[in-house]
Amino acid sequence: MEKSKVMVMVDMLEYIPDTIESMAIIRKATGEVTASSFDTGKSWLEQRSAFDVFVQVIDGEAVILINNVAKVLLAGESIIIPAHASCSFKAKERFKMISTVIKSGYDEVGLGE
Repeated sequence: MEKSKVMVMVDMLEYIPDTIESMAIIRKATGEVTASSFDTGKSWLEQRSAFDVFVQVIDGEAVILINNVAKVLLAGESIIIPAHASCSFKAKERFKMISTVIKSGYDEVGLGE
């Protein structure tokens, strides 16, 4: 992605039938920002991150399972998945999201605790 260029993130990633598509926006040693699109019925199997993950739904409706508790997020809504929590994603209808992971320094600030 080109730096210093205005982008409309919801338009940057297309829906592809029967697919989950992901695109790195920023990838550094200290963290990453990724955009993903999920077609209806697609699931991202359970995973864990050693770091908190900030998820922002930018289109559609996502079902996120965090430690076996379902959370439904609509476009414009966000959630923080805690470090080491099990999580998975399911698309009852297609959706797009942006996920952000900061791999260092966040524990020094103590915000939101």
